[in-house]
Amino acid sequence: MFTRTRYQYGSLETKERKKGKEVWEFRYYEIDGQGGRQRRAVTVGTLEEFPTESAARKSSMVQAILLRLNAEQPAAAAAADCGALIARYEQEEMPERYSTRSAYQSYINNHIRPRWADTPLNAVKPMAVEDWLKGLDLAPKTKSHVKSLMHAIFQCAERWELTEKNPIKLVRVKGGTKRLKTPRVLSPEQFHSLVPLIREPYRTMVLVAGCLGLRVSEIVALQWGDFDFPGLTLLIQRSIVHGRVGDVKTEYSRDSVPLDPALVEALMLHKERAFSTPKGWLFANPVTGRPYHQEEIQKTHISRAGTAAGIGGDIGWHTFRHSYRSWLDETGAPLTVQKELMRHASIQTTMNIYGKAMTDTKRQAHRKVVEMVLKSSKTEETVDQKKPVAAIGS
Repeated sequence: MFTRTRYQYGSLETKERKKGKEVWEFRYYEIDGQGGRQRRAVTVGTLEEFPTESAARKSSMVQAILLRLNAEQPAAAAAADCGALIARYEQEEMPERYSTRSAYQSYINNHIRPRWADTPLNAVKPMAVEDWLKGLDLAPKTKSHVKSLMHAIFQCAERWELTEKNPIKLVRVKGGTKRLKTPRVLSPEQFHSLVPLIREPYRTMVLVAGCLGLRVSEIVALQWGDFDFPGLTLLIQRSIVHGRVGDVKTEYSRDSVPLDPALVEALMLHKERAFSTPKGWLFANPVTGRPYHQEEIQKTHISRAGTAAGIGGDIGWHTFRHSYRSWLDETGAPLTVQKELMRHASIQTTMNIYGKAMTDTKRQAHRKVVEMVLKSSKTEETVDQKKPVAAIGS
């Protein structure tokens, strides 16, 4: 005989801890792999955070659990609001990559949850979302990111059968793909004037950025084991953001790039004086044994060096990546070669149409950029290597 599963509400009780504040505990039943009911309990938060049972029941943790437990109940979809949907998305679907996860959490906490948490799912309408996005004091590109996250959240709602359609599909963000500010691009001459004003090991980091166009999260994550010096290649396979080791930005970012012998020579010189660690980090802080934090380097060394060189303090790590792309253009490198060396995820269609460039062609384009970047660095480093530290402070 078929027994209908009843809508589960669970129960909340306060629980004293030996150390610390009194907490709310949420208790519920869950069906295990054999079809049996297993009693579960999770700590929701302290009485200070949730003064009443009603407040604890409205918490994102409890709402997410109830939404999952009652997924097969018609009443669950009818009663669900965006707050419960967002909470379940946070628990089950958030990206693992730290930088992406933290950005998504920021969008949810600062924008999506405050506006939509109490709104029933069936009350979210495209024009209401579009008007809300227009009113946000954010750059168009950031608004587009917020919209994309909402779209992903409602895709989950479709998959969980909480809604029959995704209302965000019809939402438009005007100018969402446009930059408000043109990225800064350095000329080779400006780069040459900047490099001697940066002390080691940051100077070598900047050389790597200029010669390879890597993202700074990839530069600080480099290990000596990533290099095939006999084969003159480097495999990009991880990134570090805010001190956390993670995967590269996209699947297209995980790729090998060519190494010119002149750049290898600079890296070998760095290896002789670099702080050695068991994991083989290229750029490890001697105090912590861990890779440096890129934000402080940009503020303390790169920006100051730009000011001292007379080219402005608005230079950041991504300036070198944009400059690398511009320098590839100056070499006359084919577009397909440029896209591969940049390891862009956004040019998949271009790569499928034109095919992958030959390794020798990529090496030739890469070599020309290295020649630009390292043109006079050896002479400048030999003549006045210690003066730059005093010029900008250390």
